[in-house]
Amino acid sequence: MRLKSRVFVLVLSVFAVALAAGYADEARLIVPDVVYGHKDGMALTYDVFKPEKDANGAGILFMVSGGWFSKWYPPEQAKPRFQSYLDRGFTMFAVRHGSSPRYHVPDAVNDVQRAVRHVRLHAKEFGIDPDKLGVYGGSAGGHLSLMIGTASDEGDPDAEDEVLRASSRVAAVVAFFPPVDLRLITGPNDDFPALDFDKSLSESVSPVLHVSPDDPPTLLIHGDADDLVPVGTSKRMHAELEKQNVTTEIIIIEGGGHGFSEPEDQLRVRKATIEWFEKHLGVK
Repeated sequence: MRLKSRVFVLVLSVFAVALAAGYADEARLIVPDVVYGHKDGMALTYDVFKPEKDANGAGILFMVSGGWFSKWYPPEQAKPRFQSYLDRGFTMFAVRHGSSPRYHVPDAVNDVQRAVRHVRLHAKEFGIDPDKLGVYGGSAGGHLSLMIGTASDEGDPDAEDEVLRASSRVAAVVAFFPPVDLRLITGPNDDFPALDFDKSLSESVSPVLHVSPDDPPTLLIHGDADDLVPVGTSKRMHAELEKQNVTTEIIIIEGGGHGFSEPEDQLRVRKATIEWFEKHLGVK
């Protein structure tokens, strides 16, 4: 074999080894499609993203939900949205629930509460403290985060399912532009079919009606130009949390719509969210 050919083969081999090592490292840091339950023969799953170094022992669950529709993305594509949290040592969980139109809001609430129980049950495997769990999300995901914060429980010690014996409580919540009183919007809805459920259940999935003094510290972030979920919903939730002496803050994004499109707003929101979790999960 000529010298140039040998050199080429050697370089190619080194590249292949490096590439394989990169894939192996990525596989170590991402655990995809962890099954936390089943519905109608289908799996409920979440993805786990681990920090590359300096893990702080805390876990944060992100509610993958828009309009109570939970979309799947390849975890390698989803990872960048969590990078700022990973860089601070958090282990991240992207939680998917049963989606509309087949499933409705009460179903989604049950699903994500089960996800918290499952994460807590397997906390040791993920290298996190089961008492240092946080949750966040936007819009429908913010609503689900608040439901976890206000309407969770310690688990049923008599349940046959070991997951249901675990607590669904978390230690900190952040909610972006969340609906908080579903009694006002439950019923047939062409845009959000998840809201088409029995109105008698709407109170049970309205977080503003479930606030109690033992709720976890809760940060609300909302734009004052939101024409889908008015900023008054977060103000009302904040007032109720204060009334019950729950640790809470509210950040109003001036000119912000439903979502934060301006880079400076995104940076502010991400910074405030990370600082909230660091403080109230005890890792700062």
